[in-house]
Amino acid sequence: MACIQQGGRGEVRALRAAAVVTALIMVASCTDSAQAPGQKSIPPGLGAFYNQQVAWAGCGDGFECAHVEVPLDYAAPSKSRLKLAVIRMRARGSDRIGSLLINPGGPGGSGVDWVRGAAQGFNDRLRERFDIVGFDPRGVGKSNPVHCLDGEQLDTFFATDATPDSQDEIDDLADVGRGFADGCKERSGSVLPHVGTQDAARDMDVLRAALGDEKLTYMGLSYGTYLGAYYAERFPRQVRALVLDGAVDPTLSATDVLQHQAKGFEEALRSFAADCVTQSGCPLGRTVDGALNRIAALQKRADGKPLRNTSGDGRKVQESLVTSGIAQALYTKQLWPALRAALATALTGDGTALLRLADQMVERRPDGSYGNLMEANMAINCVDKPHPADVPAFKKEVAKAEKASSRFGAFVVWGGLPCVHWPVKPAAEPAPPTAAGAPPIVVIGTTRDPATPYAWSRALAGQLTSGRLVTLDGDGHTAYFQANACITQAVDAYLVNGTPPADGTTCR
Repeated sequence: MACIQQGGRGEVRALRAAAVVTALIMVASCTDSAQAPGQKSIPPGLGAFYNQQVAWAGCGDGFECAHVEVPLDYAAPSKSRLKLAVIRMRARGSDRIGSLLINPGGPGGSGVDWVRGAAQGFNDRLRERFDIVGFDPRGVGKSNPVHCLDGEQLDTFFATDATPDSQDEIDDLADVGRGFADGCKERSGSVLPHVGTQDAARDMDVLRAALGDEKLTYMGLSYGTYLGAYYAERFPRQVRALVLDGAVDPTLSATDVLQHQAKGFEEALRSFAADCVTQSGCPLGRTVDGALNRIAALQKRADGKPLRNTSGDGRKVQESLVTSGIAQALYTKQLWPALRAALATALTGDGTALLRLADQMVERRPDGSYGNLMEANMAINCVDKPHPADVPAFKKEVAKAEKASSRFGAFVVWGGLPCVHWPVKPAAEPAPPTAAGAPPIVVIGTTRDPATPYAWSRALAGQLTSGRLVTLDGDGHTAYFQANACITQAVDAYLVNGTPPADGTTCR
């Protein structure tokens, strides 16, 4: 469900001015065979991958980097291979437990980049006992990345009106969505069928073995909770400890996820507005409803006449980019001051600061190039779950979303439209994971999380046979990296000692 700039706590948030960090998940009820407690299981035909020796090499600042090979297609493992980029910061103490594998979310977030930026921010207790390990899932970052469009084409894609008011605008949106799908097929067609979460979860078990760990210790943020839940469902007896922070409800349909996220961003915007009106110099007035109305008026204004862009790159700051910039700042309270300042200048007609926030959302660099976050995000989401079959079906879903979220509903739900044209058949309908046989799994939810609503964490914790729900009563997307002492102590004790917090623990 999306941390482009790692929003102060380190999750890669992909929202597209179209696909809001959807963090979609489809969990199958299949489990690899030959898994007995305390034994290392190697699925048939995969011995060469599970037994590979990893060639680590220093890659600066105390990190080691390597590649781990996995099959392109697990149904035909002897054919093509992929190389997953991996990074680690070695444990500092002599009493090492093993590896702590991390996925920062997205889908599409680079775990290599995230760990390089955040590993030293872990507290001493974890740094002493674990190698902090990140990886780029297949199709992401440095792991056979999905490519679809060049920078200029992506500029057009993200600037296209994602809240169409006429059939002509809907047609334009459908055209750029088709162009996105066609570009992915042309440039990355061979990997598109194999970038889904079910394959990425199997990769994680190869990584576990290649890292020398008998069982997996893992922290997944946002979409990473989906990946972790899928892993636990397939490999329940290979789990040592799983922390799933900012969880996704695996049972929701693709458009249900988008609708819930739109509502989550609406609630987060209200929290921002309530804070803003208490600050001196708030540009939105003195009442919450008045502030929200001014934001809505700004969006409408940019829809009719784009705001100025003083960066010199020639782009126009129209409604989709305004909304994307606002959404980016809602992931963490640390960005609320920047949003206040950006809105202040936007209300004078200058949208440059909001454009910078929007660029962070989609990993657009100053030179006009992009990371592959959004391309990987779309590719994974489009194969993980079925989507509406055509444009009219999407239009009906948009109408539902707009009732719950007038400022984000259309923007978020239309974001899934490229999946209508996707060249790869999606996975089966979602099913709840149980991970029967796994040890306690800790699920963390934040009550006013914009991208992964708190209800999703409650749902996932209830679906998992051994799920333990921990609640952070607060704002922002994901909890662990908000430096809340209660959350930190509960999670660290669980990761180090295997002792889970009591189900229903609440931190403030």
